[in-house]
Amino acid sequence: MFKQMEIIGQFNLGFIIAKLNSDLFMIDQHATDEKYNFEMLQQHTVLQGQKLIAPQKLHLTAVSESVLIENLEIFRKNGFEFLVDEDAQVMERVKLVSLPTSKNWTFGPGDVEELIFMLNDSPGVMCRPSRVRQMFASRACRKSVMIGTALSVSEMKKLLFHMGEIEHPWNCPHGRPTMRHLVNLEIVSKD
Repeated sequence: MFKQMEIIGQFNLGFIIAKLNSDLFMIDQHATDEKYNFEMLQQHTVLQGQKLIAPQKLHLTAVSESVLIENLEIFRKNGFEFLVDEDAQVMERVKLVSLPTSKNWTFGPGDVEELIFMLNDSPGVMCRPSRVRQMFASRACRKSVMIGTALSVSEMKKLLFHMGEIEHPWNCPHGRPTMRHLVNLEIVSKD
């Protein structure tokens, strides 16, 4: 219903005041833009891997090794690549050959283990290790509209439209609420 909201204006160069029917809402312009940018990074970014000089043995259980092998594409999208030797002994079939790198962020076997743990609960579901999520949250924050920025009505509408395009628009990646219900105007007018 974000597309149906009427823009009332901007408050304190940080909040959009919008109306839907008789309800008035205050939307945090930075948190809203940050959440949208974060979701787009999560969905569309394929991290590039850095090849290792020599393949690295992973000390995985048989179950963890199977989870990894069944989800190689998810690992690839997260920047991890493996050499899989189907003829090797169970628990020795997988070697790490590439790790994701991104500017000052480095990753390692601990991130592989975390991703295996996540995929054990949700097989085949695209997920990201917590450190990748932190990196995306940091990038989303830096590229988002800042508090103190004056916005035109069309820029405010764009932010609201973006809220309607993402799955969970209610909080920024750091947990800050993106919007608050201020008041129902019918209740105010009755008093």
